[in-house]
Formats: sequence, structure tokens, C-alpha cells
Amino acid sequence: MAKVDYASSSLGNETLEQEYERQLQTIREQHPPVEACLVGGRRITSGPVFHRFDPCVPDTTVGAAHAATEETVHEAVAAARSQAKAWRRTDYRKRNAMLRAVVEDMAQDLALLAAIISAETGKTRLEAYGEAQEVLDMIEHYCAQVEQHNGFVAQQKSTATEKNYDLLVPYGTFAVIAPFNFPAALTVGMSVGALVTGNTIVVKPSDKTPRSAAYVTDAFARHLPDGVINVVHGGADVGQWLAAADVDGITFTGSAEVGWDLYNQRGPRGFQRPVLAEMGGQNPAVVARSADLDDAAAGIVRSAFGLSGQKCSACRRVIVDAAVAEELTQKIIERAEQLRVGDPLRSDTGLGPVIDDSIAARIDEALTVAHRDGRVLTGGRVEDLPGNYYRPIVVDRLPQDHPLTRDELFAPFLTIITVDSFADALQEANAVDYGLSAGVFSGDPEEVEQFLEDIEAGVLYVNRAAGATTGAWPGVQSFCGWKLSGTSGKGGLGIWYLPGFMREQNHTVVTDA
Repeated sequence: MAKVDYASSSLGNETLEQEYERQLQTIREQHPPVEACLVGGRRITSGPVFHRFDPCVPDTTVGAAHAATEETVHEAVAAARSQAKAWRRTDYRKRNAMLRAVVEDMAQDLALLAAIISAETGKTRLEAYGEAQEVLDMIEHYCAQVEQHNGFVAQQKSTATEKNYDLLVPYGTFAVIAPFNFPAALTVGMSVGALVTGNTIVVKPSDKTPRSAAYVTDAFARHLPDGVINVVHGGADVGQWLAAADVDGITFTGSAEVGWDLYNQRGPRGFQRPVLAEMGGQNPAVVARSADLDDAAAGIVRSAFGLSGQKCSACRRVIVDAAVAEELTQKIIERAEQLRVGDPLRSDTGLGPVIDDSIAARIDEALTVAHRDGRVLTGGRVEDLPGNYYRPIVVDRLPQDHPLTRDELFAPFLTIITVDSFADALQEANAVDYGLSAGVFSGDPEEVEQFLEDIEAGVLYVNRAAGATTGAWPGVQSFCGWKLSGTSGKGGLGIWYLPGFMREQNHTVVTDA
């Protein structure tokens, strides 16, 4: 069976389709488990219970958890710190063996994990199963990175009486603050980045996806020593308590506002801590007059409307040469209107709901503004389905510097901007404060080279019909944000991510002559 990833067009297996449907239906019919906080191997159930409802079936509870108190957060940090030295001293090969055991564990039932993800987020089966597979590939990729670098220990020039070593050593304990949109893959990716390099962790999942996060963190807890991984559930207050606690570093995925606040926050001992934050994007697809417009339309629609636009890397803006703007716009509309909006239980669903009422309210407001200041070509709220469903929204004729072209909406909302030249397109593409991903469609090699040289973004795609700005995969692309989109200049999934969880130390050891 072919591996499902974010460029796949189907699961490609009828048995897998049926198992996914069975699991999702069962999740909706049964009372969900109430997830506990995990502190030093102990399950803490003293906090108040909060619930998660299926965004496709809003009256159905599919997740629940005990929210951590501030005391529980500090206990979790203390538990992680108490195991930091022992975990650091564990040979990296042994750590890798434990983490690979997690892969074997979760690989036994990826359909269940995919169904849980769909139940909490509304993702289509293809997106959810791709995320489940990414979890496995992410762990293996990071384990292999540590092996390739010999545990990040290198011997330097030595003499007859001295041996010199340069090492990257773990900081100690990391807070892992995860988002809702990839509740399994991003929880695992950030966690493994810390764990594989010898750090212990305290994970704070999104309160929108407690069950997805608990599923994967429980798998880690089954194979790692108590206290190496700890979990505290809850809302923004729990994240704030964790960030203010005595952790040695923070890894975060979410909004730029929160991420940069974390970056600027010193720890309780007064030291600046590493903050590895991946944040949003206002990602452009630049389309030249020489482009293959069918490929461009396919890649744009796939990137703009997958997960209802609730991806940091989703295509938000099309910047197109005026000579082909009308033709491209029509192709985008045709493809967007072919996407079926509905429940992921249906195999032909191409677009699920947005996650909650707060995002829906922002979309409704943006639609009002778009009708006033531009032209809404297609899309809008679906009134005859439960939950917050939207047909793909395509807007043009907005002023070039309009807020809807500058600010991230995190929704199935695409703006089309017409320009007179390729140089103008690049200038417009770089006119936002974000710099996560970007794509170009051009048949001119010089234009492609100019794009690669001048664009201010970290993840670049050229003539990619499978996704104009999306589709990063472990070991294939790096998810490296520039400008407001990232704090480190290095990205998860790639080859330079793991050193961010460590600091350099040099050893000079005198030996007998």
C-alpha cells in the first residue's frame, strides 16, 4: 500500500476507508474518555473537566480532559526537571530505541488516530490520515538525524597531551505548547525534537484537541521513563503558567502575537531562554504570464482550502500577471466550486468545517468587508449544515494594501491581486510581515531564479500542482519561517532543527603524555 502524505489524492485502500469510517462513527456514538494530566507517571484528575465537541456534529462530545491547575503545572515542571539529568545521560541509541518503539506502537492503528483527529478538527479523511502517517515519519526522521551526527559529539584537533571535543548538549526541560490544526503531528514533532536531543518535556496541548494529543502522548508515556514526558491540559491560562514556570526552553506553534510574547519573556531565573516558535503566514502564490495555469490553479486551490484554510502555510494570496489574471481566476473558481463541503464520513468530502465559532465570526466579518471593499467571486457560509461550514471563498478587486491581503485570517479565504509585471508581483509578495511559505508558477527559468533569490519566505515551491504553498513532509521540506513567521530561522522537519534544542559545550581533556 502506498504511503499517504499531504500530496496524496486518495487513501488508495478500500479496507482502510472502511476502517476509518467505522472508527469515526464509533467515536461519535460513545462517551469519550476524560483525559488526565500526566505528571511524573501519575494521572492527575483533580482539575475541572472541559469538553470538546465535533465541529461537524456540534452536539456530539468527542473529547474531554481535566484542566490543570497552576499547582499541577508546577508539579509537572518539577517532575520533568527531576528526570532531566538521567534522560540526558541516557545514550542516544537507547533513547532512539524507545522512540522507535512508539512508532511501532502507533503504527498498529493509524485509522483510529486519523478518526480521532477528524472528530476533533473536522479534517477530511485524507488530511487526517496524512497527519497520522506524518507522526511516524517525524519520529524516524529525527532519530536518524541524531544518529547521522553521532549524538552531536565531535572530536576536534587534539595533541599528544590533550583531547578536544565539541558537543551540543540539551538545555534540560522544554515546554511544548501545541496548536489545534495538527494536534498529533505538531505535538509529536515538537516533543520529539526535544526528547531525541536529551531534554525532558511538559506538553500543553490545545484545549480544542485534548483527545488527539492524549492519544499520542500516552504512546510516548508507555515507552519512556516516568517524568520524561508530562502533560498538562487546559486553555490559555495553563499555557501562560507553563511559559512562566522554570523551564529551560519553549517550543511553540501558533499565532505570531503569542509566539513573540513568549520569545520576549525571560524565565523566572532572569535568563533568556530558547523559544523555537513557528507562527502564521500570509502566503503568496506568484503566477507569471508564462505559467501553466492549470497547474497553478490546482496547486493554489489545494493549498488555499485544505483543512478549510486552517494551516499556517495555506495559500492566502494569489499575485498574478494581468495578462493571465482573468483566465487563472476562472480556473481557480471552477476548481474551488468542485470541492464538496461536508462531513469527513463521506468519502467525497473535500472541505470540512472550521474549528469553532470564533474563527467563523472572523470569516463572517471578513466577508462583509470583502463585499464592501472588493468583489466576492464565490463562496460563503453554508446554511443547511450543522457547524461552521464555508464554501471556498475567492475575492478580488481589493485595494492592494487592504487588511484582508495583509493580515492572516486562518480560513478558506483567498484573495487575488493583479499586477503588471513579475517585479511588481515579488514586491507585493514581500509586502507583508510574514514569511513562512510561498510558491511560484512560471515557465521562465530566469523568473524562477529571481523568485528564489528575492522572495522573503522560508518554504518555497516552484510549479507545484500538488500544493502551491503547502505539503511539507519530514526529511523532504523544512518548515522554516522568516520575519514574523519564525523565531529561529530554522524549521521543523528539516536538517537544522534539532540543534535548537541544544547548546554548545567544548571539552578539553588532558591525557597522559
